Amino acid sequence: MSLKLRIVSPEKIVYKGDVMSVTVPGASGEFQVLPNHAPLISSLESGRVVYENAEGRQELKITGGFAEVQNNNVSLCVEL
Repeated sequence: MSLKLRIVSPEKIVYKGDVMSVTVPGASGEFQVLPNHAPLISSLESGRVVYENAEGRQELKITGGFAEVQNNNVSLCVEL
């Protein structure tokens, strides 16, 4: 089972696709989202978004944003 990840910035869609996991710098600390994660909404701090897709481990540096997790869909609205 996988997650549907969508990462958007004000300028563009940064990534849209299937991932096995995603780790984000939450306001209360870094957290990882795996399939069947409980629904949540969180603000994001400056740091790295790390996700694992078919090509391997990918990283994206962000300066902040918001995350929403629901029904194996992860949406990140980020500032780069």
